[in-house]
Amino acid sequence: MDYELVDSGDGRKLERFGKYLLARPCSQALWSPQLPQSEWLRADASFDREEGNRWHGRGNLPKEWRIETAGIKFNLSGTDFGHLGIFPEQRAQWRWIREICAASVARGQTPRILNLFAYSGGSTLAAALGGAEVCHLDASKGMVEWARGNAKANNLENHPIRWIVDDAHKFMRREIRRQRQYEGIILDPPTFGRGANGEMYKIERDLKETLELVKSLLAPKPLFVLFSSHTAGLSPIAAENILSRLFPKAKLVSGEMLLEGKRLACPSGVFCRAEF
Repeated sequence: MDYELVDSGDGRKLERFGKYLLARPCSQALWSPQLPQSEWLRADASFDREEGNRWHGRGNLPKEWRIETAGIKFNLSGTDFGHLGIFPEQRAQWRWIREICAASVARGQTPRILNLFAYSGGSTLAAALGGAEVCHLDASKGMVEWARGNAKANNLENHPIRWIVDDAHKFMRREIRRQRQYEGIILDPPTFGRGANGEMYKIERDLKETLELVKSLLAPKPLFVLFSSHTAGLSPIAAENILSRLFPKAKLVSGEMLLEGKRLACPSGVFCRAEF
């Protein structure tokens, strides 16, 4: 049922999602694979971008299947861009989110969590499983529906989760006007993306405004802000520098997000969280 990085190298990664073995691109894997080529050829399907986005052996995969990792169930499906509906490098963050929300509930406070650029809802589900009330926002209606399906798979369809399809900045400005506040805010902004109505997002241009809006939405006694990114060239120190300017009194914890298994771990983005 779980996820495992089986091997990596030569710009590729070999991963197990439940019972299915997949080979996909991985720009960080500049080393040589540890397993022989014969093991890679056992993959049920592979994806490459050598002549456009292409799956090979996609017919060996079901239209949808389910795995469980970090205590969360996910519905997976191969997309035209090679994604499956999960970023397993976030597993350590999902565990942490669930723990900090559960600890707050144990102290008698139900935290309100805002998850921006929320994709298929891993962080949303982690917070909800920890007992938090969650607002889940993504610009893609299809991804929000995917996340709702994941919530149902985790028996969270009746949990207090607000499902929002909108541009992140427009939504946050409205929340500020409504005087809504959150104890925890999670964001994984794209390097480049488009909002629900075609709004363009560029991280190098827009991240500063994003985080200023995030700061304005924090409750007087916040728990955390968790920022993660897959933008090439962004280091944990750079992420710390960004958050330290906004939250100078917070405890900052940063590092690389990793795909992990029995062999070499593969870096896949960075995270930084401000703990209050």
